Amino acid sequence: MPRRPRGQGAIAPVTMPAHTSQPGGGSARCVLITGGAGFIGASLVRLLLERGYGVTVLDNLSAGRRDYLDGLPVKFIAGDILDSDAVGHAVAGNEAVVHLAAQTGVPGSLADPRRDCEVNVLGTLTLLEACRVEKAKAGRSSNGPSSHGPRGPRLIFASSNAALGRQTPPASEDKAPLPVSPYGASKLAGEAYCLAYQGSWGLETIALRFGNVYGPFCRHKNSVVAQFFKDILTQGRITLDGDGEQTRDFIYVGDLCRAILLALESCISGEVFQIATGVETSIRELALTAQQVTTRKLELFRGPARPGDVRRNYSSIAKARAALGWEPETSLAAGLRATWNWYQASAAATDPCGDSFAAAFRN
Repeated sequence: MPRRPRGQGAIAPVTMPAHTSQPGGGSARCVLITGGAGFIGASLVRLLLERGYGVTVLDNLSAGRRDYLDGLPVKFIAGDILDSDAVGHAVAGNEAVVHLAAQTGVPGSLADPRRDCEVNVLGTLTLLEACRVEKAKAGRSSNGPSSHGPRGPRLIFASSNAALGRQTPPASEDKAPLPVSPYGASKLAGEAYCLAYQGSWGLETIALRFGNVYGPFCRHKNSVVAQFFKDILTQGRITLDGDGEQTRDFIYVGDLCRAILLALESCISGEVFQIATGVETSIRELALTAQQVTTRKLELFRGPARPGDVRRNYSSIAKARAALGWEPETSLAAGLRATWNWYQASAAATDPCGDSFAAAFRN
């Protein structure tokens, strides 16, 4: 297995390292983040504000939480990415877009594949169309592949390793995608539309295939790290899906947000990048590391395996290293410790409805 990067010890949940590049040659300072009140969005908003960007958030709050953005100087638009009017209004005036809004995860796509397609494919298409219209409004041609004109709104698309699907790891950009779930198929379609809009109208797009992201602000998520910490807080136990020997590439949200920033500030377009750590970690190993950072003696239970799950998955990140100059910096133990600290602080707080955080998990 690839070696895990050395950790930096306990780290603050949303503090990001400094970066000296200028956005898009110095021009892109206003950014729209779809799904910006969600898990990744909450950390990305903070990073972009630290770097001097003006930030607009479009979110329907079906999964995100408005209180994740409390006290931050952002323009918030309550709206859905399937609403072309709301999307057009949100895109207007922004020189870059980070598209995080999505139906996330395999289980949701298996339960309702049509809804998964509508949100992830048609939602992405709606956003791309709004960016194309915005480019045209600025006096740039949108009438053919040979007359791309100057730069329009730059779009960073949040994709997933699920788009690659059935592969012998490590996952890499040069492998033919073979998705095994509706979620993977919808993310692959989103990548394809981004590349098509770049090729046909010169819209600057980059697709980033995220590994398994974890970190603060994941209260509403059903990802494995979030579920482990919820179970630890409410039940004092961890349940593994199947035998726990399936593997993933876990990336801390702070490292991921730095990759998004570099993609925003890059002049590269029409490319796909794997964004992970290059480290293969079993779910059982993840559970044992979570046990260590919580310093709790936990029972490990074995549940049924999830349908549509890939058995082994980790990424080669050589392309992102070479082209974006990006490197993950947070070890699994350090990232889980920061996430656990956030969970503990959140559990001690009171949610907007007056119920304790831990009690809300039980309901």
